[in-house]
Amino acid sequence: MKLATLAAALAAGAIFSMPAKASDELAKKYMCLTCHTQDKKLVGPSYRDVAVKYKGDKAAEARLAEKIKKGGVGAWGQIPMPPNDKVPDADLKAMVTWILSTK
Repeated sequence: MKLATLAAALAAGAIFSMPAKASDELAKKYMCLTCHTQDKKLVGPSYRDVAVKYKGDKAAEARLAEKIKKGGVGAWGQIPMPPNDKVPDADLKAMVTWILSTK
């Protein structure tokens, strides 16, 4: 019985930790970390700053997904963010969810 409980707890922990790890790997894969970091402004804003700016915004996921796909300029200054339209929708959703959950 104890072994089954331990196995269930480990599986639950793995499920809850996967999105953050997977999304960090996706950010690396799609070169996002060239301009962004978790907690400091680099070329673009930190993921933490993005999460704070869009906290409570019900349209944030769609807005950020579109910004990643199409690129943009002006929301964080005059340095343009190039489009990253090669990111599949599933990866895009995982990254946006991860970014908005950054604390």
